Amino acid sequence: MNRRDFIKKGLLAAGAASLVPLEGLAAFTPETAPEGAFHPAKGPTNAPQDGRISPPEAEATVPAETSPAGEKATPGSAGRRFLKSMMWGMIGMRGSSVLEKCEALKAAGFTGVEPYSHQDRQEMLEAMRQTGLKASSVCNAKHWSYPLSSPDSGIRRQGIDALHTAIEDARFYGTDAVLLVPGIVNGEVSYDQCWTRTTECLKEVLPAAEHAGVRIGIENVWNNFLLSPLETARYIDQFDSPAIGAYFDVGNVMAWGWPEQWTDILAGRIVRIHLKDFSRKLADEKGRGRGFDVPLGEGEVDWPRVMASLLRNYDGNWLTIEHQGGDTPEGLAELSRRWDRITGI
Repeated sequence: MNRRDFIKKGLLAAGAASLVPLEGLAAFTPETAPEGAFHPAKGPTNAPQDGRISPPEAEATVPAETSPAGEKATPGSAGRRFLKSMMWGMIGMRGSSVLEKCEALKAAGFTGVEPYSHQDRQEMLEAMRQTGLKASSVCNAKHWSYPLSSPDSGIRRQGIDALHTAIEDARFYGTDAVLLVPGIVNGEVSYDQCWTRTTECLKEVLPAAEHAGVRIGIENVWNNFLLSPLETARYIDQFDSPAIGAYFDVGNVMAWGWPEQWTDILAGRIVRIHLKDFSRKLADEKGRGRGFDVPLGEGEVDWPRVMASLLRNYDGNWLTIEHQGGDTPEGLAELSRRWDRITGI
């Protein structure tokens, strides 16, 4: 089964594919991540149920004749529709309920949201049903705690179990994608060990993902692993499965590359997209992590080039914001306007 046929199968199996923004800034390490960025509420996981969500409405349509960069659209890009989503962890509003956050997100003009895995499934699903939001994907909430690269086989087993839960969550919410950071290279885990261990673990999980019609998207983060698009493509291709691909984060790659070059090379492998900006100038002056301290659309990402590349190389519809600024309903509305601006809609 090729990737395109697998995607169709996933849509039928899940009932609908919807994109949701991921939790927390994936570019941060576990030690420096903001409160809640990678570890949401860790209550017990509810038993899987059969909740389904209807297909999402279109948020915006790219004109058939031209891309946002003014380039002529490629054959597959005519009439392309992009949907606006927000990563759950980037919605602040401390003290607000799940429903209140979803209401604010919908009012701001978003179509989708990306829940964490291991959340209260019924509460999240009911909030989405009441507001009309769709789940674009699910962010594995446990991949930093239980990396598949760990030298401890027990931790790897917990990571495998967590990924299975994320796949079940995706099915429950009616989406066909899961975000995963597979492993971390550091002083205790060498590059080759990270490659071998994560490959072995993913090979164990892939049959379940294929059966569920859910795609595992490997996100490019600051984990010292998969540092080039050629290597990322090789890593994905070794599995020879349409159930694994790239969850590409535009801002994360700015520390060492150019996003439009990555998306050109990863063509046909991209599961989902995170929209995030980055300032190399701020990173050079104040430290790498401070490069994210710039409003969306005001950093150094060349958005017209990025959007032109996505039109050529990304078969999906969801574009999910993972960016600071969503602490209030007004902040969410501003991010929504900036999404419109940078996507050229």
